[in-house]
Amino acid sequence: MLIAENIHVCIGSLKLADGLSFTLRPGQITAILGPNGTGKSTLLKSLFGDIPLDSGDIRYESTTLSKKSLTFWRSRFGYMPQDIHFDISLTVIEVVLLGRLDSLSLRVDDDMLKEVLVILNDMGISHLANRDIRTLSGGQCQMVLFAQALMRNPTIMMLDEPVSALDLHHQHVLLEHLRSKTKEKNYISIMVLHDLNLAAQYADNLLVLKNGQLAASGAPEAVLNAELIEDIYNVKAQVQVDPAGTPFVRTFRAE
Repeated sequence: MLIAENIHVCIGSLKLADGLSFTLRPGQITAILGPNGTGKSTLLKSLFGDIPLDSGDIRYESTTLSKKSLTFWRSRFGYMPQDIHFDISLTVIEVVLLGRLDSLSLRVDDDMLKEVLVILNDMGISHLANRDIRTLSGGQCQMVLFAQALMRNPTIMMLDEPVSALDLHHQHVLLEHLRSKTKEKNYISIMVLHDLNLAAQYADNLLVLKNGQLAASGAPEAVLNAELIEDIYNVKAQVQVDPAGTPFVRTFRAE
Protein backbone atom coordinates (compact mmCIF):
# COMPACT_ATOMS: atom_id res chain seq x y z
CA MET A 1 0.00 0.00 0.00
CA LEU A 2 0.99 3.61 -0.61
CA ILE A 3 0.07 5.67 2.44
CA ALA A 4 -0.02 9.46 2.70
CA GLU A 5 -0.39 10.74 6.23
CA ASN A 6 -1.25 14.35 7.06
CA ILE A 7 0.82 15.81 4.22
CA HIS A 8 1.23 19.57 3.83
CA VAL A 9 2.73 21.31 0.80
CA CYS A 10 3.03 25.09 0.51
CA ILE A 11 4.50 27.38 -2.12
CA GLY A 12 4.92 30.74 -0.44
CA SER A 13 1.67 31.47 1.36
CA LEU A 14 -0.35 29.19 -0.94
CA LYS A 15 -1.38 25.87 0.60
CA LEU A 16 -1.50 23.24 -2.17
CA ALA A 17 -1.91 20.24 0.13
CA ASP A 18 -3.39 20.91 3.52
CA GLY A 19 -3.37 17.88 5.79
CA LEU A 20 -4.13 15.18 3.21
CA SER A 21 -4.31 11.56 4.36
CA PHE A 22 -5.26 8.57 2.21
CA THR A 23 -4.29 5.01 1.30
CA LEU A 24 -3.78 3.63 -2.23
CA ARG A 25 -4.10 -0.15 -2.62
CA PRO A 26 -2.64 -2.61 -5.15
CA GLY A 27 -4.95 -3.71 -7.95
CA GLN A 28 -7.01 -0.52 -7.77
CA ILE A 29 -7.23 2.73 -9.73
CA THR A 30 -7.71 5.97 -7.81
CA ALA A 31 -8.80 9.12 -9.65
CA ILE A 32 -8.06 12.57 -8.26
CA LEU A 33 -10.83 15.06 -9.03
CA GLY A 34 -11.28 18.75 -8.34
CA PRO A 35 -11.35 22.19 -9.95
CA ASN A 36 -8.34 23.85 -11.55
CA GLY A 37 -5.74 25.08 -9.09
CA THR A 38 -6.81 22.91 -6.20
CA GLY A 39 -3.58 20.89 -5.97
CA LYS A 40 -4.18 17.75 -8.05
CA SER A 41 -0.94 17.83 -10.03
CA THR A 42 0.93 19.06 -6.97
CA LEU A 43 -0.24 15.98 -5.10
CA LEU A 44 1.13 13.69 -7.83
CA LYS A 45 4.45 15.52 -7.88
CA SER A 46 4.65 15.23 -4.11
CA LEU A 47 3.99 11.49 -4.27
CA PHE A 48 6.78 11.18 -6.85
CA GLY A 49 9.17 13.30 -4.80
CA ASP A 50 9.38 16.25 -7.20
CA ILE A 51 7.88 18.66 -4.66
CA PRO A 52 9.06 18.29 -1.06
CA LEU A 53 6.60 18.03 1.79
CA ASP A 54 6.45 20.75 4.42
CA SER A 55 5.25 18.11 6.86
CA GLY A 56 3.69 14.65 6.92
CA ASP A 57 4.85 11.30 5.56
CA ILE A 58 4.43 9.23 2.40
CA ARG A 59 5.20 5.52 2.75
CA TYR A 60 5.27 2.56 0.40
CA GLU A 61 5.86 -0.89 1.88
CA SER A 62 8.90 -0.45 4.17
CA THR A 63 10.17 2.79 2.56
CA THR A 64 9.39 6.36 3.61
CA LEU A 65 9.86 9.04 0.94
CA SER A 66 12.92 11.17 1.69
CA LYS A 67 15.91 12.70 -0.09
CA LYS A 68 17.94 9.65 0.87
CA SER A 69 15.42 7.17 -0.55
CA LEU A 70 14.44 9.21 -3.63
CA THR A 71 16.26 7.21 -6.34
CA PHE A 72 14.97 3.88 -5.04
CA TRP A 73 11.51 5.38 -4.47
CA ARG A 74 11.17 6.62 -8.07
CA SER A 75 12.31 3.29 -9.49
CA ARG A 76 8.89 1.87 -8.57
CA PHE A 77 6.92 4.45 -10.59
CA GLY A 78 5.63 4.56 -14.13
CA TYR A 79 5.01 8.33 -14.20
CA MET A 80 3.21 10.05 -17.06
CA PRO A 81 3.38 13.81 -16.42
CA GLN A 82 0.95 16.29 -17.90
CA ASP A 83 3.26 18.25 -20.19
CA ILE A 84 6.19 16.74 -22.06
CA HIS A 85 7.87 18.47 -25.00
CA PHE A 86 10.37 16.73 -27.26
CA ASP A 87 13.08 18.92 -28.72
CA ILE A 88 15.23 16.14 -30.18
CA SER A 89 14.59 13.65 -32.93
CA LEU A 90 13.58 10.28 -31.46
CA THR A 91 11.45 7.54 -32.95
CA VAL A 92 8.46 6.23 -31.02
CA ILE A 93 10.38 3.01 -30.34
CA GLU A 94 13.26 5.01 -28.85
CA VAL A 95 10.91 7.05 -26.65
CA VAL A 96 9.28 3.91 -25.26
CA LEU A 97 12.69 2.31 -24.69
CA LEU A 98 13.59 5.27 -22.46
CA GLY A 99 11.19 3.77 -19.98
CA ARG A 100 13.94 1.24 -19.33
CA LEU A 101 16.71 3.84 -19.29
CA ASP A 102 18.39 2.38 -16.19
CA SER A 103 19.08 -0.90 -18.01
CA LEU A 104 19.78 0.33 -21.55
CA SER A 105 23.17 -0.31 -23.13
CA LEU A 106 24.71 0.69 -26.44
CA ARG A 107 22.92 -2.22 -28.06
CA VAL A 108 19.25 -2.95 -27.43
CA ASP A 109 18.67 -6.69 -27.16
CA ASP A 110 15.96 -8.40 -29.17
CA ASP A 111 13.84 -9.27 -26.14
CA MET A 112 13.58 -5.65 -25.04
CA LEU A 113 12.72 -4.51 -28.56
CA LYS A 114 10.05 -7.21 -28.79
CA GLU A 115 8.60 -6.00 -25.50
CA VAL A 116 8.26 -2.49 -26.91
CA LEU A 117 6.54 -3.75 -30.05
CA VAL A 118 4.11 -5.87 -28.01
CA ILE A 119 3.12 -2.84 -25.91
CA LEU A 120 2.63 -0.66 -29.00
CA ASN A 121 0.60 -3.37 -30.70
CA ASP A 122 -1.60 -3.92 -27.64
CA MET A 123 -2.38 -0.22 -27.60
CA GLY A 124 -3.08 -0.11 -31.33
CA ILE A 125 -0.24 2.28 -32.19
CA SER A 126 2.32 -0.08 -33.68
CA HIS A 127 1.98 1.82 -36.99
CA LEU A 128 3.70 4.76 -35.25
CA ALA A 129 6.76 2.74 -34.21
CA ASN A 130 9.25 4.40 -36.57
CA ARG A 131 7.71 7.87 -36.60
CA ASP A 132 9.62 10.84 -35.20
CA ILE A 133 7.93 11.76 -31.92
CA ARG A 134 7.98 15.45 -32.93
CA THR A 135 5.65 14.72 -35.87
CA LEU A 136 2.89 13.22 -33.73
CA SER A 137 -0.27 14.90 -32.50
CA GLY A 138 -0.74 15.64 -28.81
CA GLY A 139 -3.03 12.65 -28.45
CA GLN A 140 -0.59 10.30 -30.16
CA CYS A 141 2.18 11.55 -27.86
CA GLN A 142 0.01 10.76 -24.84
CA MET A 143 -0.42 7.18 -26.03
CA VAL A 144 3.34 6.86 -26.56
CA LEU A 145 4.14 8.26 -23.11
CA PHE A 146 1.69 5.81 -21.56
CA ALA A 147 3.51 3.01 -23.38
CA GLN A 148 6.79 4.37 -21.96
CA ALA A 149 5.35 4.27 -18.42
CA LEU A 150 4.30 0.63 -18.95
CA MET A 151 7.79 -0.19 -20.23
CA ARG A 152 9.22 0.65 -16.81
CA ASN A 153 7.52 -2.44 -15.33
CA PRO A 154 6.37 -0.32 -12.39
CA THR A 155 4.54 -1.23 -9.23
CA ILE A 156 2.94 2.24 -9.10
CA MET A 157 1.35 3.87 -12.15
CA MET A 158 0.86 7.62 -11.89
CA LEU A 159 -0.79 9.61 -14.70
CA ASP A 160 -1.52 13.33 -14.82
CA GLU A 161 -4.49 14.03 -17.12
CA PRO A 162 -3.61 11.09 -19.39
CA VAL A 163 -6.58 11.52 -21.76
CA SER A 164 -6.71 15.32 -22.06
CA ALA A 165 -5.67 15.30 -25.76
CA LEU A 166 -7.33 12.03 -26.79
CA ASP A 167 -10.46 11.52 -28.86
CA LEU A 168 -13.35 9.51 -27.43
CA HIS A 169 -12.14 6.18 -28.80
CA HIS A 170 -8.56 6.54 -27.60
CA GLN A 171 -9.67 7.77 -24.17
CA HIS A 172 -11.30 4.40 -23.66
CA VAL A 173 -8.40 2.48 -25.24
CA LEU A 174 -5.91 4.01 -22.80
CA LEU A 175 -8.12 3.71 -19.73
CA GLU A 176 -9.17 0.14 -20.57
CA HIS A 177 -5.49 -0.72 -20.91
CA LEU A 178 -4.70 0.93 -17.60
CA ARG A 179 -7.52 -0.92 -15.87
CA SER A 180 -6.53 -4.27 -17.40
CA LYS A 181 -2.85 -3.89 -16.47
CA THR A 182 -3.70 -2.63 -12.98
CA LYS A 183 -5.64 -5.82 -12.28
CA GLU A 184 -3.20 -8.13 -14.08
CA LYS A 185 0.02 -6.68 -12.59
CA ASN A 186 -1.51 -5.57 -9.27
CA TYR A 187 -0.39 -1.99 -9.84
CA ILE A 188 -1.20 0.82 -7.49
CA SER A 189 -2.64 3.26 -10.05
CA ILE A 190 -3.47 6.91 -9.49
CA MET A 191 -4.47 9.50 -12.09
CA VAL A 192 -5.76 13.03 -12.37
CA LEU A 193 -8.96 13.36 -14.42
CA HIS A 194 -11.39 16.15 -15.17
CA ASP A 195 -14.09 13.98 -16.75
CA LEU A 196 -16.32 12.76 -13.92
CA ASN A 197 -17.97 10.10 -16.06
CA LEU A 198 -14.65 8.56 -17.10
CA ALA A 199 -13.61 8.58 -13.45
CA ALA A 200 -16.83 6.82 -12.48
CA GLN A 201 -16.34 4.20 -15.20
CA TYR A 202 -12.67 3.38 -14.67
CA ALA A 203 -11.69 4.27 -11.10
CA ASP A 204 -12.24 2.06 -8.08
CA ASN A 205 -11.85 5.03 -5.74
CA LEU A 206 -12.03 8.80 -5.95
CA LEU A 207 -10.15 11.52 -4.09
CA VAL A 208 -12.01 14.82 -4.45
CA LEU A 209 -9.91 17.89 -3.63
CA LYS A 210 -11.03 21.39 -2.79
CA ASN A 211 -8.56 24.11 -1.81
CA GLY A 212 -5.87 21.53 -1.10
CA GLN A 213 -8.07 19.53 1.25
CA LEU A 214 -9.85 16.22 0.83
CA ALA A 215 -13.54 17.04 0.33
CA ALA A 216 -14.62 13.43 -0.24
CA SER A 217 -13.16 9.98 -0.88
CA GLY A 218 -14.47 6.52 -1.64
CA ALA A 219 -16.04 4.50 -4.43
CA PRO A 220 -17.62 6.55 -7.27
CA GLU A 221 -21.14 5.42 -6.40
CA ALA A 222 -20.64 6.57 -2.81
CA VAL A 223 -18.99 9.89 -3.64
CA LEU A 224 -20.61 11.37 -6.74
CA ASN A 225 -23.83 13.24 -6.05
CA ALA A 226 -25.42 16.50 -7.13
CA GLU A 227 -24.65 18.28 -3.85
CA LEU A 228 -20.94 17.47 -4.00
CA ILE A 229 -20.64 18.50 -7.65
CA GLU A 230 -22.31 21.85 -6.99
CA ASP A 231 -20.08 22.45 -3.96
CA ILE A 232 -16.85 21.53 -5.77
CA TYR A 233 -17.50 22.89 -9.27
CA ASN A 234 -20.34 25.40 -8.74
CA VAL A 235 -22.35 23.58 -11.41
CA LYS A 236 -25.87 22.19 -11.24
CA ALA A 237 -25.93 18.48 -12.04
CA GLN A 238 -28.00 15.35 -11.96
CA VAL A 239 -26.40 12.02 -11.07
CA GLN A 240 -28.03 8.86 -12.38
CA VAL A 241 -26.94 5.24 -11.98
CA ASP A 242 -26.80 2.73 -14.82
CA PRO A 243 -27.83 -0.96 -14.43
CA ALA A 244 -24.24 -1.87 -13.51
CA GLY A 245 -24.32 0.60 -10.62
CA THR A 246 -22.01 3.14 -12.28
CA PRO A 247 -22.91 6.81 -11.71
CA PHE A 248 -23.48 9.06 -14.71
CA VAL A 249 -23.24 12.84 -14.33
CA ARG A 250 -25.32 15.19 -16.41
CA THR A 251 -24.69 18.91 -15.99
CA PHE A 252 -27.08 21.77 -16.78
CA ARG A 253 -26.55 25.13 -18.43
CA ALA A 254 -26.78 28.15 -16.16
CA GLU A 255 -30.11 29.90 -16.56
